[in-house]
Amino acid sequence: MTDQIASITPVATDLNTPCSPTWCPGCGNFAILSAFKKAATQEGWNNTNTSMVAGIGCHGHIVNYVKLTSVEGLHGRAIPVGTGIKMANHELNVFVFTGDGDCMGEGGNHFIHACRRNHDITIVLHNNNIYGLTTGQTSPTSPHNFKTKSTPDGNPDYPLLPVPLAIASGATFVAREYAGNVKELTELLIRANSHKGISILEVVLPCVSFNKEFGAEFFKENTYRLPEDYDVTDKVAAFAKALEWGSHQVPLGVFYEEAKPSYESEIPQLQHNILLENTYMDRDVTGLLRKQG
Repeated sequence: MTDQIASITPVATDLNTPCSPTWCPGCGNFAILSAFKKAATQEGWNNTNTSMVAGIGCHGHIVNYVKLTSVEGLHGRAIPVGTGIKMANHELNVFVFTGDGDCMGEGGNHFIHACRRNHDITIVLHNNNIYGLTTGQTSPTSPHNFKTKSTPDGNPDYPLLPVPLAIASGATFVAREYAGNVKELTELLIRANSHKGISILEVVLPCVSFNKEFGAEFFKENTYRLPEDYDVTDKVAAFAKALEWGSHQVPLGVFYEEAKPSYESEIPQLQHNILLENTYMDRDVTGLLRKQG
């Protein structure tokens, strides 16, 4: 068995594709890509056991740079594609990569309901507080009074905060990491995937081209790590920490973790086989249709 596992465990070069990253030099997505490849190599995530889904945005290009079975969904629709894959084969590791615009804007409805259902997937939310792919418009996580191309006089809206929203929506594993902390991000990706239930991992990262307010220096100076004695099972404390966002108040680490049955574990049709292997009995519903008509 050990030899079989070794034969399918990828090394870093096995995950490479012919595509070269097109992100701006200095973009935090490079670090997220590096951390994910490190985690995949360490854990043996490959095309026999893992699937990736991405939404639309700069983050979505990650599926072009990792040689794993992947799907790029419609804008805001990455999460339902990921939950569909998990339902079809609940034995797969399913990673959904999404952005602050893709997830909190167009995909906000899907985010909330995936959290409350506790699907056993990992959502990696790239949050640079701006629409980067379309060259710098205000996103749902942009701060109040934030000046961008779409809000030159300042953003009139108040931002959505992904971490407290995830906790309030019922997510059972919620964490945040800074993209530049590749070692810690690698460890969190592995821990999030190991969690049985939905894992929300917000990754804050700089957009070097269009967001000068939240650059690498900001995260270097204003982030701190949750203490070792922090109780991840205390939801009230998790909310208090999750609502911190400001000068010297951007906590990193696991905010909340709860042991709870995943959505897939409670579906009778998935108890003995993956959905694709189940057999079904043909039924003639002609009479039923005529009766309803």
